[in-house]
Amino acid sequence: MTTQANANNGEKARNLGKFLKGVRSELKKVNWPNRKELTNNTIVVVVSVALATLALWALDSAFGFGLNLIIR
Repeated sequence: MTTQANANNGEKARNLGKFLKGVRSELKKVNWPNRKELTNNTIVVVVSVALATLALWALDSAFGFGLNLIIR
């Protein structure tokens, strides 16, 4: 029983090692953005989120106002 448990632990350690080597290999293949690209993409995301937030707030306010008119 103990021998089998030790064998499983050794196999798990080898599998973990293979997995981590694979992760490292894949990370080397990633085309990482430079600082300018990262800044531009961040600005686009922040502006898009702000615009979507404003649009949802406007719709929510309009529906709320409309419902208040109907209810009263």
